[in-house]
Amino acid sequence: MKRKIDMLSGSISDKILAFAIPLALTGILQQLFNAADIMVVGRFASKQAMAAVGCNTPVIGLLVNLFVGISVGANVVIARFIGQGNSKDITKTVGTSVFLSLAGGLFLAVLGQIISRPILSLMSVPDEVFSMALAYLRIYLAGMPVILLYNFEAAIFRSNGDTKTPLICLIVAGVLNVALNLFFVIVLKRNADGVAIATVLSNLVSSAIMFILLVKSNTDIRLERTELKLNAYILRDILRIGVPAGVQAMVFSFSNIIIQSAINSLGADIMAASSAAFNVEIFSYFIVNAFGQACTTFIGQNYGANQLLRCRKVIHRALILDIACTVVMSLIIIACARTILGFFNEDSAVISYGRTRILFITPFQVLNVIMEIFSGALRGYGQSFAPAVITFFGVCAVRITWVCTMFASHGDFNTLLTCYPLSWIVTATILTVYYVIFSKRLLRGVPEKKTASQ
Repeated sequence: MKRKIDMLSGSISDKILAFAIPLALTGILQQLFNAADIMVVGRFASKQAMAAVGCNTPVIGLLVNLFVGISVGANVVIARFIGQGNSKDITKTVGTSVFLSLAGGLFLAVLGQIISRPILSLMSVPDEVFSMALAYLRIYLAGMPVILLYNFEAAIFRSNGDTKTPLICLIVAGVLNVALNLFFVIVLKRNADGVAIATVLSNLVSSAIMFILLVKSNTDIRLERTELKLNAYILRDILRIGVPAGVQAMVFSFSNIIIQSAINSLGADIMAASSAAFNVEIFSYFIVNAFGQACTTFIGQNYGANQLLRCRKVIHRALILDIACTVVMSLIIIACARTILGFFNEDSAVISYGRTRILFITPFQVLNVIMEIFSGALRGYGQSFAPAVITFFGVCAVRITWVCTMFASHGDFNTLLTCYPLSWIVTATILTVYYVIFSKRLLRGVPEKKTASQ
């Protein structure tokens, strides 16, 4: 709890890096632990079990991302109160956020048991993997209360500039996850259901550790039992920012479900390959996203303190740093693609198709930088609706149209993958234009003051 970053004064670039790097490592490690699920079943169970785990990724994303987006709303609201020096409302927001995560998790856990089978049927999951995919999805969704609790707790810590505590808790839980994966699959001879149980148990550990830290904290960022309830005023502000952010994330997931359905029609080899490639290429996205979240939090605090010129400098520095780090990570992924894919499955067809996906998607991650930085900046200003609408049309509409037209005509993997960079180009262009217009209006009339601290 003593790892906070002073976002309101002093240098900017080094503080953005101090915030973003642990956050990126958290995402990368979380994905490595998720990838361990696929690696373990791919190496010690079967290719079918590997496909069963992988095909659930977009479904889980669709159901989880709304609440993860709402946690961004909590981050922004707390950051703004920090900028204002409003200790009382900080504590209220922490209590409301934790209560909301548990309530939302229980809702998804119940809903998930009802809709799991129909969703997998709509996605055309092949019969050979359907039962394993269904078991994995139901167990994973049953763990939603602790999974969402971790995400909200992490957002609370990050609002104060502390990205290291969630990272440390994740490392502890992640090591446990890998050990449990091996135990359930190798010792108990389970397949997809075993790694799902391991995932839920490890999330229980990480969320419990951070819950205890919040309760025992002696700072404004603490959880008081009397505030563990929904505060209507605070909830309204969280939802105003968080729901559009969650819908924006759900748009990506919904379009990915459409794409996953198309992938499922191409057979188990491509299903397994796409699953493995996703778990590799997403490493570069975690770099992209970390700087976007840094932008949201830094601007949230500085906008709360009415430091608009510093907000603009934050965006410029975050954009440059994000591009540089993303390019480096993308080059590493492309160079090591075959070797990394081999850890998931040694089948030559799986490795070949997986490398094809990586080459289609990873070089264009720099477009995601523009999308994440400008979306993150707008959310920090409290403008969450516009990027959600732009993303809906730029990502979801473009991808679904492409799948229903070009892929339907050609029916090959390469044609399908083209929808990713195409949708990013459209969305990044529109978001850039919108942000430039918004920024000019926001800063109109603000004097160009320069201080030594900036």
